[in-house]
Amino acid sequence: MLWLLAFFLAPLLVVLKISLSQRTGGAPPYSDLVAFGGDGLVQITLSFAGYARLLTDPIYIESYINSLQFASVSTLACLVLGYPIAYGIARASPGWRLFLLMLVVLPFWTSSLLRTYALTGLLRDNGLVNQALLALGLVDAPVRLIDTPFAVYLGITYNYLPFMVLPLVANLMRLDFTLLQAAADLGARPWRAFLSVTLPLSLPGILAGSLLVLIPAVGEYVIPALLGGPGSLSIGQRIWEDFFNARHYPLAAAVAMAMLVLIVVPMLLFESVQERRARREAERA
Repeated sequence: MLWLLAFFLAPLLVVLKISLSQRTGGAPPYSDLVAFGGDGLVQITLSFAGYARLLTDPIYIESYINSLQFASVSTLACLVLGYPIAYGIARASPGWRLFLLMLVVLPFWTSSLLRTYALTGLLRDNGLVNQALLALGLVDAPVRLIDTPFAVYLGITYNYLPFMVLPLVANLMRLDFTLLQAAADLGARPWRAFLSVTLPLSLPGILAGSLLVLIPAVGEYVIPALLGGPGSLSIGQRIWEDFFNARHYPLAAAVAMAMLVLIVVPMLLFESVQERRARREAERA
């Protein structure tokens, strides 16, 4: 609790305070919320101009929509790619499992920025991907891959895939695989046993991996900026522009707070529904 208070709640309150202040030309470039007068009066000044702009400026609306779309599609791609990988690692022998887990964790030894820069070299018009397509005769001219939404999806999926694989491996390793043998003895085909046994029991791992990918991907700045180009607006880019270029701290803080609410509130609602469902199932039992 002390860790959360110091490194989550306290910075969050600071950002909330800045989001409710007014822009100034001084240092810091925002006004105080509370001012003490010489006569002992306390003046509280709150400004909701930043939040109002989020609802009226189409740039911010488009940025939120793009960020949610990039994060959602990339999370689904990580799940589709990561589930077979995690299942194979969970079913492997202990020696192979350690080696395969090392391969999954290996990309973390390199900076995400460097890995994203490496993708720009692969995807540009004269990059290795287009050179291979031209050499194989699959295309007559280079395909535009860089500065496209596809490049953003690819970059997020590539960088965040381990965050999906590791929780799934931890969940699937606890799975009793003799249940699959029992399902086969009862006449279930492999796909039926997977849908009826493996998939439901791995839902906690799917949920954990999806949240680990979705939450940071929504606020991603580097990947859309390097791979998406100017046409792929994201909320992370807007926060960077408002903080460091425009120096509009109240607006940037309002954007960050709105993004946090957009992510946390659905999670809390989902958690509440899950708890009520678990209580009803416990009462029936």
